[in-house]
Amino acid sequence: MKPSPGNGVNLQTHREELVSNGGCGMSDTVTAVQTDTGPGSPMTDKLGAGGDTDAKGIPRRSSIIKDGSRAGRERKKTVSFSSSLSERKISSAADCISAMVRGTELRKVRSNSRVYQRYYLLESSLQALRWEPSKKESDKARIAISSIREVRTGRNTETFRTNGIYDQISEDCAFSIIYGETYEALDLVANSAEVANVWVTGLRYLILYGKHAMDMIASSEDSLRLVWLAEMFSSKVVSNGLGGREEEGISLRSAVGLIKSVNPGVRSGKVERRFKELHRIKERTRGARTTGVGTDVGAVALPEAMVGTSVVAGAGTGSGDGIEVVGIGDGAGTRTEVVGKGDVTGTRTEVVGIGDVTGTRTEVVAKGNTDNRRGEIEDRVTKEEFIEVFHELCTRPEIYFLLVQFSSNKEFLDTKDLMKFLEAEQGVAQVTEDTSLELIQSHEPSEEGRRQGCLSLDGFTSYLTSLECHLFDPEHSQMCQDMSQPLSHYYINSSHNTYLIEDQFRGPSDITGYIRALKMGCRCVEVDVWDGPDDEPVVYTGYTLTSPVLFRCVLDVIGCFSFAASECPLILCLENHCSPCQQRVMLQHLRRILGERLYTGPLGEGEGYLPSPHALRGKILLKGQKLKEGCGETEGDVTDEDEGAEMCQRMKAGNSEGAGGEGGQKGGGGGVTSSVKTLTPAPPSKRFQLLKELSDLVTLCKSVRFTDFQKSFSTQKPWEFCSFNETLAVRCASERPGDFVNYNKRFLSRVYPSTMRIDSSNMNPQDLWKCGCQIVAMNYQTPGLMMDLNIAWFRQNGNCGYVLRPTIMRQEVSYFSANTRESVPGVSPQLLHVKVISGQNLPRPCGSGAKGDVVDPYVYVEIHGIPADCAERRTRTVVENGDNPIFDESFEFQINLPELAMVRFVVLDDEFIGDEFIGQYTIPLECLQPGYRHVPLQSLMGEDLPYARLFVHVALTNRRGGGKSHKRGLSVRKARRGREYAALRDLGVKALDDVFKMAAPSLKEATDMRENMQNSVAVFRDLCGVSAVANLMQCVLALGTRVSGADGAPLLLFELKEQYPSMESQGPLPDVLRRVVSTYEMMIQASRAVMELSDGVYDRILQIQTTAMEFHEKLKPMAVKEGLKGRKVTRAVESFSWNITILKGQADLLKRAKTEVQENIKQVHYAALTSNLSKGGTGETTHTRRSLDALPMSGTAPARSFP
Repeated sequence: MKPSPGNGVNLQTHREELVSNGGCGMSDTVTAVQTDTGPGSPMTDKLGAGGDTDAKGIPRRSSIIKDGSRAGRERKKTVSFSSSLSERKISSAADCISAMVRGTELRKVRSNSRVYQRYYLLESSLQALRWEPSKKESDKARIAISSIREVRTGRNTETFRTNGIYDQISEDCAFSIIYGETYEALDLVANSAEVANVWVTGLRYLILYGKHAMDMIASSEDSLRLVWLAEMFSSKVVSNGLGGREEEGISLRSAVGLIKSVNPGVRSGKVERRFKELHRIKERTRGARTTGVGTDVGAVALPEAMVGTSVVAGAGTGSGDGIEVVGIGDGAGTRTEVVGKGDVTGTRTEVVGIGDVTGTRTEVVAKGNTDNRRGEIEDRVTKEEFIEVFHELCTRPEIYFLLVQFSSNKEFLDTKDLMKFLEAEQGVAQVTEDTSLELIQSHEPSEEGRRQGCLSLDGFTSYLTSLECHLFDPEHSQMCQDMSQPLSHYYINSSHNTYLIEDQFRGPSDITGYIRALKMGCRCVEVDVWDGPDDEPVVYTGYTLTSPVLFRCVLDVIGCFSFAASECPLILCLENHCSPCQQRVMLQHLRRILGERLYTGPLGEGEGYLPSPHALRGKILLKGQKLKEGCGETEGDVTDEDEGAEMCQRMKAGNSEGAGGEGGQKGGGGGVTSSVKTLTPAPPSKRFQLLKELSDLVTLCKSVRFTDFQKSFSTQKPWEFCSFNETLAVRCASERPGDFVNYNKRFLSRVYPSTMRIDSSNMNPQDLWKCGCQIVAMNYQTPGLMMDLNIAWFRQNGNCGYVLRPTIMRQEVSYFSANTRESVPGVSPQLLHVKVISGQNLPRPCGSGAKGDVVDPYVYVEIHGIPADCAERRTRTVVENGDNPIFDESFEFQINLPELAMVRFVVLDDEFIGDEFIGQYTIPLECLQPGYRHVPLQSLMGEDLPYARLFVHVALTNRRGGGKSHKRGLSVRKARRGREYAALRDLGVKALDDVFKMAAPSLKEATDMRENMQNSVAVFRDLCGVSAVANLMQCVLALGTRVSGADGAPLLLFELKEQYPSMESQGPLPDVLRRVVSTYEMMIQASRAVMELSDGVYDRILQIQTTAMEFHEKLKPMAVKEGLKGRKVTRAVESFSWNITILKGQADLLKRAKTEVQENIKQVHYAALTSNLSKGGTGETTHTRRSLDALPMSGTAPARSFP
């Protein structure tokens, strides 16, 4: 019996299933999907899957401030130890069609916001779709397959968009059937995304092949997968020395090894259980079919009928053993079973008798096998068994549905299909057929597939799980940012009390703290130096119980590992508490060990900024106290900086007052504070003698005490360096966010944790980064959310320890408030679209007290950034499935400052015992690769979890259109509100107000030009019936599937000879296509306006900005002359910065709009060629296609070519 494509199931079985609808029962697969309705399930949250994650039944859980509360939960933790075979997975069109014939409950959506639940099924003839119950006559409650023009996914019809319950319908569960001459739409919503995919895939297959669909399936019996599996099995038979005797199978260990070679994440025990369970099922089936077999141990007489009785009989056995016969009689009309078991000299005999009460015959079954023989049978795996288990454990339905979406309903991707997928979804530039062939040769496992240039389901899975489809953009794995700007323009990876490896009060000091931090890319380490025994300075935290480590040993480690991870400059924060005698020892060690790597260059008098990281590469900068200029003595008097003394004072005060710590910050914990009473009281801030030679080693990072912003703006030098306690820094960020941002444009600031964090907990670095603070010192020894953010943030520039700050924080004149909860002036908001599709190989939480490996996973998607961007959404819970849980939920986030945003995926166990954390992955928004990507999960300690990952789809768009450069899958969003124009502020200074008023017409023209283009693209996209994240290439490709006339010829063609491709009809068009042509012409007209007029408007805006900047230096005197005083002068300065930011931002947006138009035209051109809609020719005219260059943006790299 020959298996059907890809799943090891007999094709005849499919045909038999299609003969009758069998009482309209649902298929096993569909039933299994629809009955998953625990808290957070599709049935309780939203119409379809996904939905509002704050809905009743899904408790809100903030992971930005995690409380871990599970109060009020109704369900108990249930751990299943069952090893029963799971439902068969969908992996072929035959599976989809079988499910459709059985039927499914779907919801029909009407334009009046009404929803009707109906039972939809495919007729057994495969000729029509019908539904019941319905008020229509039976012949009207059906749609002929031949009349269907298109199956459209998502909420992409007019009925869906104008429906009052649009927001309650899941994008992933909605689909529409477009049929008839007038393009009518049947809008449906499934109970899960998988059910929707089954119908979409099956219907598209039927549309393509019609009544011959099953014949096409039959003709593809020898699929690439089956041929490959047979070859793999045969090679293992040969390698095991069995020659060609495949009927004897291979060993269980070999079969498990084969499956793990393809799916290494699957547990060996699970594979073994599946094979053994399959053996048991087959043995029971074989035993039930075997009758009248004799036994060596005597006969057991069974009556003809037993009514409501049970019989126990016995038969003699040799060697003192016995045969037990157990009879079980059910009530009238039921059957009676008698089971006999006996062991005779090592031989096990089973006797099974079944008596029918209705007077039919009684069957006696006896079977004898040796225990050894049974073990041999169970240890062998046949080819059919191997294929069946392989299909179950190595098939991912979500990838199959994706494959058929791009393969024109074939069971594989050819080179053209793969090109479309790489360009339209994955954002790969410079794709050719040769590129596709190279990828196929790398990932296709079957020799036949590689020879034919086809990528099978397993090859496609291999590609999607490879590093090429990692969520992290490989461009950022190397230093990719401009490193020639002043040091104050970068965030710098920093460690707090680097020598400590545990808490801040009792913990040991160790050089391993420096090794770990430096290897992780840390570029600012801390050394607290005190007088030690034998005239050797030591490193530890003063006035605490931390153990010391020799200063010399610390320098040895720093000298060895300082540039192991990065050549960027290393800042050594030296807190010097030593006597002049031991300072001379420090000086000797510094010069001997660090030598020429110490930067001792002269201060640049008159320079307004520090040197760049590029100019300082390979150098170590000392941060510390420095004597006043002109000091001629060998030593001088300076103020001591002692964080340890500050901590001790606060702890002592807190202990005496009974206070547990500062508001919102973690306390020290238990017995630590009680021991403070026995310590020497920490002295107040004092002055000490500093050796001049040691002072001279400090050049670019002189430590000074912060007083207030006004004094710093007037007196602080660029090379002077302030350290802020976390409490002070947070207060500045809250009360003076604008001044804090402006301060950090020119000066370096370092923030260290609150002295109450004696447990080495970490502050949220985002709270300080949003103010521009360059150095936020972290306790590297403490894992968790805060360190996840820190590690991920500095990964975006090759993990070199330096990350360029957002543009708006670097411009000399710009307006930005760190606490803004609205859009940022001059910055275009972006929309991040994230679809969490599935998870793979999710382990049990490390600290879980539950037995077994069962988890109930769900996923949080978190956004970390400025307050306006912080958000989180969660998926539903998938019950008892950590191997391949399907989530299929989409989320959308508005990002107002993309340069400072990070995305975090957190996987948790909903029914946890002791611990809920499964894994996480954090990534800067700038590092996201768009398209279908796998997310590798990491443990709480930051280590990769083997084979544990999430499968997601990511797209980034502008709020009203366009997208970032080098990112693909871009589109625009339709404007659903009145047009907003950028507003300039009055300063109260007439001369400047007159200049800014000149910009109003140009700003309005720029906004109209840009948004007219973007909105026309949005309308065209809607008429093409694609999702909100689709680009114009995807629009035209979708259009190509529905413009065929009765004779198969296209009704619309593109003329590609001109600069702007035009759309021409090839005959009478239905209303829908006439609207498409009209909308396309409007889009081209708006695009032409941008191309031809934008440069002039751009120049006028920049000219006004330049004129206004001439007044910058004399703004305050002008304001005073106009009669402004005090706060009004400050407001005038703020308004000036606001206006300059608006002008610069609007000019940049217009420039990007022009680049977007160029990209759109290229996409239309290539999509028309790919879909054979170009006038005067079909397909590609050249073998090598020109790449779709990405949109260039300021400060970003160009599009990435295929590796």
